[in-house]
Amino acid sequence: MCSLTRTLALLGALLWAPWRVLDGAPLAELSGDQDFQLFLHKNLEFTRKIKGDVAALQRVVCDTFQLCKEEELLLVRQDLGITQASLEQCHSRTFQAEACFSQIRDGLRTYHGSLAAVLELLPGHAGLVETLQLDAANLSSNIQQQMEDLGLATVTYPTEGPGPLPTFSSRFHQQVGGFFILANFQRFLETAYRALRHLACL
Repeated sequence: MCSLTRTLALLGALLWAPWRVLDGAPLAELSGDQDFQLFLHKNLEFTRKIKGDVAALQRVVCDTFQLCKEEELLLVRQDLGITQASLEQCHSRTFQAEACFSQIRDGLRTYHGSLAAVLELLPGHAGLVETLQLDAANLSSNIQQQMEDLGLATVTYPTEGPGPLPTFSSRFHQQVGGFFILANFQRFLETAYRALRHLACL
């Protein structure tokens, strides 16, 4: 499976340059660690599960409010001040495991808080939203614990905008805000998943 993933990653690297540098990441001392590999594979599955729950909520927002396509809502988004949590350290030219893990951890904490707006928007799906919040918190804790177990330095990056939730001026803005929180979280998870998968196959 990893050999296939490496082949696909190589092809993908030709289209997305930043990922090319991960092949040379200084992770040789970690790649053969059995506990580290177990951590990666378990949390790849966990991340996939969270992605599926986010997708389910995106479908609810689409079906309930007819908010399905980002390109139709970009102008409204500019008024809401909702931004994407950064994962630039997961594909930078100076890639370090601790920096990437720190940004994944911090981003998960940010989205855990942001999901409160989705909970308010979708009270009829409180169970799924609360499960998603719990899973985000647990994955963040898993990453923090693994960093401590490996003796990796804990890095905290300043937030670039997510911070406190914006105050929505109308019900429509609240709906669009929930839509973009979920869309941004899904993109964040997809990038985090690719980073974890790549590390698992080094």
